[in-house]
Amino acid sequence: MTTTTRPKAGVTYRATASALFAALAYLSFLAVFGYSVAFVAGTLVPRTVNGGGPHAGTATAVVIDVLLLTLFAVQHSVMARPAFKRVWTRLVPQHVERSCYVLAASAVLALTFWQWRPISGEVWHVHSTAARAVLWTLFGLGWVIVVAMTFAIDHFDLAGLRQVSRYVRGLRQAASEFRLPLPYRFVRHPMMTGFFIAFLATPVMTAGHLLFALLSCGYIVVAVRIEERDLTESLAEYRDYAAATPRYIPRLGRDRTAPRR
Repeated sequence: MTTTTRPKAGVTYRATASALFAALAYLSFLAVFGYSVAFVAGTLVPRTVNGGGPHAGTATAVVIDVLLLTLFAVQHSVMARPAFKRVWTRLVPQHVERSCYVLAASAVLALTFWQWRPISGEVWHVHSTAARAVLWTLFGLGWVIVVAMTFAIDHFDLAGLRQVSRYVRGLRQAASEFRLPLPYRFVRHPMMTGFFIAFLATPVMTAGHLLFALLSCGYIVVAVRIEERDLTESLAEYRDYAAATPRYIPRLGRDRTAPRR
């Protein structure tokens, strides 16, 4: 009687399918993230925060843009909540849950960039060459901070690749633990600080760009508070850490008593 190899083949098929899906989600994320930098900068891509997209009256543009950013906020926050994850992982394997989240966020952002209605009118326009250089440097620094902080935490875990890698290698998924990389000893959310800088540092601030920046920064403030509530409930160390460490701006020259790891 020959021994069947179907279970092994089935595992191999699922592992391959999971790896391909995670790779697709990650490549989508890279493409959309790269586009988002150019979108906010207002250059290099056909549709930006300042122009190139469908035209509409000011009132209509505001309504559409607010709805687009609201859709992203709802997707981004709801899919990140533990209660949603518990239900969602009954439908999809746990090891691809994060990849689904990344792909969904990328899709909603792509829709936002595609359907964004520019709103004319300048809030400020900096003409000084030196000042413009400073603002563009800050803009670039903001995005560098964002990317660097993904690696400070765990870039491949955030992107869903590590979870699938562990599944492919037959390893258990790692449990959540409290870790404190160096930048997080100064502020609790340095990545969000980077976003604030990137969204607001520009030599030409149009009405549409300002709407995008204010709504995006406002969402970050709300989302961070929701995330911290979840972290406080799931990680015992987080409450003391939050009490000793500011959210976005470091307390220079003061002792930081947050736990180290």
